[in-house]
Amino acid sequence: MTSSTTDFLATGRRVLAREAEALGLLGDSLGESFGEAVQMLLGAEGRVIVSGMGKSGHIARKIAATFASTGTPAHFVHPAEASHGDLGMVMGGDVALLISNSGETTELADIIAHTRRFRIPTIAITARAESSLARQAEVVLLLPPAPEACETGIVPTTSTTMTLALGDALAVALMEHRAFTPEHFRMYHPGGKLGARLMKVRDLMHSELPLIAATAPMGDALLEISRKGFGVVGVTGADGALQGIITDGDLRRHMDGLLSLTAGDVMTRGPRTVAPDALAETAVALMNDRKITCLFVVDPARPGQALGIVHIHDCLRAGVV
Repeated sequence: MTSSTTDFLATGRRVLAREAEALGLLGDSLGESFGEAVQMLLGAEGRVIVSGMGKSGHIARKIAATFASTGTPAHFVHPAEASHGDLGMVMGGDVALLISNSGETTELADIIAHTRRFRIPTIAITARAESSLARQAEVVLLLPPAPEACETGIVPTTSTTMTLALGDALAVALMEHRAFTPEHFRMYHPGGKLGARLMKVRDLMHSELPLIAATAPMGDALLEISRKGFGVVGVTGADGALQGIITDGDLRRHMDGLLSLTAGDVMTRGPRTVAPDALAETAVALMNDRKITCLFVVDPARPGQALGIVHIHDCLRAGVV
């Protein structure tokens, strides 16, 4: 029998509807045990050890990675490898988060025994309240009864989606309690697109500034523009505060008799600036909005005092778009 694209679409929608319904059931079923689990994780003096076998193992790896990247030290321990030496990674002061839909995963037995031997608190995620895993754990996060997304009901689909979402819920609860900020997030995500989006202006700015006094002749201003290579020069007053900026547009507007003028005569007053702790993404948006290529970086505590200059090319090279 040949299936049509309509059949595939119907299957896809059915699967997503079943998993969405299961997530609703999971949310409705959360009780005090969730809060107890968060408290236990917060109280860990060591790391959160996350473990599971098969599909649960893949979900466990993701949960451990999410914890670690959001301020909760965690790592995944493979239950089969644990029986061959990796139990040494599980120590007093840790908290174990063990995942098994049936609660009877044979490979978890040695980890469970190890946690009992060394009094390591254990949180279980399982669908069976009377399972061996649930009976051994201090806290049980019980998955509600929900059919798997496949028609045969045997492939881990809905159950793994609920487990993954439950891990996200734990991670976010921990984040919010710790007041985890974008600055903290960037510390753990220096690379890739996320790291670029969270870069600060101070990470990209140049501290060797193109500056000249307002009373300086335009001949000196042109030399400063050429020396620093930003295509602009900042103009300062007697107190050293930034008063204006000279761009190529200003040069064209004052071409007649340019060299007889001073920097103060030619400059555009009140240039757009940015704070050093602003996101680089914000600086790019400002430059795009004003159709300019540079922004002077000024000290918020000392208005007008230039600390650096950021060029849009530096932002683009860093992946900030």
